[in-house]
Amino acid sequence: MVKIDFINLIFNCFFVFFFVDPWFDMYLCARDPVVLNFNPFISLNPDPKEAYNSQVVRATNLVVSSIKFLNSLNNEFLRPDIYYVNPKWSQSRLFKRFISLLPTSVSWYGAYMVNAYPLDMSQYKRLFNSSRIPKLNKDELFTNEWGRHLLVMRNGHFYVFEVLDPDGNILHPSEIQAQLIYILQDADRLPEFSLCYLTTEDRNTWAAVRQQLLEAGNEDNLQKIDSAVFCLCLDNISLKNDTELSHCMLHGRGFNRWFDKSFSLIITSDGTAGVNFEHSWGDGVAVLRFVNEVYRNSTRHPAIVPHSSPAALSATKCERLEFKLNDSIQSAINSARMKFEETNEKISVRMFEFRKFGKEFLVKQKLSPDAVFQLACQMTAYRQFGKIISSYEACSTAAFKHGRTETIRPTSVLTKQCSRAFVEERSKHSVAELRNMIDECSKYHRRLQLEAALGKGFDRHLFALKHLSVSRGDPMPELFLDSAYQKLNHIILSTSTLHSPAVHLGGFGPVVPDGFGIGYNVFDTWVGCNTTGYLNRELQEFLRCLEYSLTDILDVLEGRPLV
Repeated sequence: MVKIDFINLIFNCFFVFFFVDPWFDMYLCARDPVVLNFNPFISLNPDPKEAYNSQVVRATNLVVSSIKFLNSLNNEFLRPDIYYVNPKWSQSRLFKRFISLLPTSVSWYGAYMVNAYPLDMSQYKRLFNSSRIPKLNKDELFTNEWGRHLLVMRNGHFYVFEVLDPDGNILHPSEIQAQLIYILQDADRLPEFSLCYLTTEDRNTWAAVRQQLLEAGNEDNLQKIDSAVFCLCLDNISLKNDTELSHCMLHGRGFNRWFDKSFSLIITSDGTAGVNFEHSWGDGVAVLRFVNEVYRNSTRHPAIVPHSSPAALSATKCERLEFKLNDSIQSAINSARMKFEETNEKISVRMFEFRKFGKEFLVKQKLSPDAVFQLACQMTAYRQFGKIISSYEACSTAAFKHGRTETIRPTSVLTKQCSRAFVEERSKHSVAELRNMIDECSKYHRRLQLEAALGKGFDRHLFALKHLSVSRGDPMPELFLDSAYQKLNHIILSTSTLHSPAVHLGGFGPVVPDGFGIGYNVFDTWVGCNTTGYLNRELQEFLRCLEYSLTDILDVLEGRPLV
């Protein structure tokens, strides 16, 4: 059992205070276009009741549930995020009652008594009514908590209507339904120039064009976009498979996304739903909590049913935003569109499933399922490239105030030795020796996970030191100029995992042109991942080798010698 030392937690809090501002800077100072650093996405499972998966019905129910979540957050009714060392306490009514009776100032200590640790939720305040605003050299995060309107996109057109009254009451679901039906009927063709492509541009280029938009008289419209509760994208497309779903949720066709919004709720013609979220304001922890709550509420307590009648519509309630575009802005839109389409032709998405074992088998083997998958990735890279390559696994540091993430580095001396044994020295080691290597890698990976979660990783610390050096105008320390440091941060394997009964799959783009983005999950009886990359042939070869690596691991765990 993992036990978190209280003194250690308090001592390490300085770490997060130290890096939180530079961590925001890392995102906001990035100038690459969105199409080179794709926003992450999470795709929801279908509503269990098939009839509820029509576009309007599902969109209405998800919008209402999303606003309920917002009201719970604003009214401080949202249950805190808590890490339970002993999961049984998460279901204990006695514990919840005990905590509720304690004054706020001491409730944390009450939770600590049973090894339950409240997690930081500061990111939630930027989940709604927020946008990333392009600025020269460094973007800004904008939040207007008083915004009461929803932004809806259809065929590249922008619509807004209020979903909350001044007292925070939600617009009647039948009225929301009527507004969405009106929008679907009104936006029957694409605009000649879709402003959305600009949000995929190089950030400095987009900042300059945005200034032109302001000077051309579009300030009010941009303000309505930026301050909207969130963005609802009603896509005119039906999806045939998970590959098409991933492309849709990752980047879509460009003209029906505003990638600068904190998150966009995407609903396709066949009712497939997902969330694409901008990454500078927060991480997957907050978004996954939102997705879980909204999915649960919309499926268990739907606001409308398939035969619900929409309210009588007053078209004046829904405003279509019209923009003033001069020749320079139109030219910038065309340029952004061509870059976006060129990049989208290069990005590949590949699904992977391994059905021979999963979490249940690995736990019985007393192994960490996450460690085994990460080891398989290391073996795969060694088999494909003949060497160990830079790898990244995200780890939340929400145990600390304003905590974001730390890096788990799956590449180690142990994984290199194990990979070499499985790939180059297969006949030199007994099954028992290979099994012992897997065990050691699993133990070490668990240690790395714990150290990262407790703020003892090195990546964010070094980044903060580098940021301080740059901000003070000091000469760059030699460490950050060393080729080893450059290779360490050229991350070929960027990995992240999530699991939820609400989630069908998730994904993100590669972080370097020659790298892979690997969203994975070790399910009870199988292993799956959603991979992306610009090098299609190499990506396919990686997945072929991954199948080989997982099969090798299974053979050893079941006592069979490698052939």
